[in-house]
Amino acid sequence: MIMVWLLPLIVIGGLFYPLLGYLVIAMMALLLSLSFFRSRYWCWHLCPRGAFLDIALSKVSAKRPTPKIFTVQWFRWFIFALFMSFLIIRITRTGGNYIAIGAVFVGMCVITTIIAIILGVITKHRGWCMICPMGTFQEKVHKLNHSKTGKKT
Repeated sequence: MIMVWLLPLIVIGGLFYPLLGYLVIAMMALLLSLSFFRSRYWCWHLCPRGAFLDIALSKVSAKRPTPKIFTVQWFRWFIFALFMSFLIIRITRTGGNYIAIGAVFVGMCVITTIIAIILGVITKHRGWCMICPMGTFQEKVHKLNHSKTGKKT
């Protein structure tokens, strides 16, 4: 919950200072590092968006079940591929401008936050977490790491 302040910093502050988008890259690196050992630990304990959803949206959520398709692997990987494709295309179009690259990450954070709010209001407050591309990727990294070492997940 302590990292909840990072979400408004990036989503609002990043609109005025795009270099804050690099905080998203730092968080992605941290969550992927943690996922080798603790799967989705980041999601449930450190994610600024998750904390925001817990604090703000849990009070206004319809608390309806998330659509069953959100638990289907091919759908979650489709969402992952879709968002990563958009991210790569947008970064490629920056021409290497480091400010524009920061703005791309701010934009992705804004878009995913809007989607998370919409899903959180009409379903469960953490409806987005079911299909979050980074959560899906964390699970895969954790499973791959543990399949190589022979440890149980």
